Amino acid sequence: MIHDLLAVSRPLSWINTAYPFAAAYLLTAREVDAALIVGALFFLVPYNLAMYGINDVFDHESDLANPRKGGVEGAVLPRSRHRSILIASAVLCVPFIAALAAMGSPLSWLVLAVSLFAVVAYSAPPMRFKEVPGLDSATSSVHFVSPAVYGVVLADGTFTWGLVAVLCAFFLWGMASHAFGAVQDVIPDREGGIASIATVLGAARTVRFALVCWTAAGLLVLTTGWPGALAAVLAVPYLLAAAPYAFVSDKDSARANRGWRKFLWINYLCGFLVTMLLIAFAAQSS
Repeated sequence: MIHDLLAVSRPLSWINTAYPFAAAYLLTAREVDAALIVGALFFLVPYNLAMYGINDVFDHESDLANPRKGGVEGAVLPRSRHRSILIASAVLCVPFIAALAAMGSPLSWLVLAVSLFAVVAYSAPPMRFKEVPGLDSATSSVHFVSPAVYGVVLADGTFTWGLVAVLCAFFLWGMASHAFGAVQDVIPDREGGIASIATVLGAARTVRFALVCWTAAGLLVLTTGWPGALAAVLAVPYLLAAAPYAFVSDKDSARANRGWRKFLWINYLCGFLVTMLLIAFAAQSS
């Protein structure tokens, strides 16, 4: 069971939700306290178990026909395990949510509620936002941006223009990432009767949409001033990874998986560089 839970939660992606929360909270509160520790742990494991566990349970049929599933990009578990996964997701999340609620304010409760709603609504019926083209990418982006927004709110931060610009750029990055990730699944999604931004727009147009979003994110970050504007350069690796697939056909859309695998590692490189920028920003503003 522990192996199943780890596989479902996709450990390779844990940092993508824990880091935004921890960075936002620490830069706002300027101290390591109980809220930071509890929140970082929550967004590291329970949050990802719920997000990906619910997804893997309700996408079971299409995942069976998807050759890239069954590893770091998504578990394919027997139906007999599904109920246990959903129960474990809820049981593991509840204590953290209760603790965070006790340490937060009504506004932080609202932000956390929106974040958790997006986690459930993306995959679970009857909402299934992942089958509403456009809304699927937006909801997926909320999964990663909302922990950062929650970190700021939990630490009683102020939303300056620079912060809003960074969050909006992050949102565009999230939409681009989801859209590009959906390209490789055009064929299995269509065969499984699942609609997505990629099945509607087609593989090539979806890649171009992602390229536009990443470009817009980089341009938006340029407006944040020094040293934040340097982060605009971080859009370039993503553009280079996705650009070769800008004219890929639906029939050959599975080839985009090579670009997606590069994307997973680019996240770690860019995360390191963002950390350096955040340290520089913290030193400048202290």
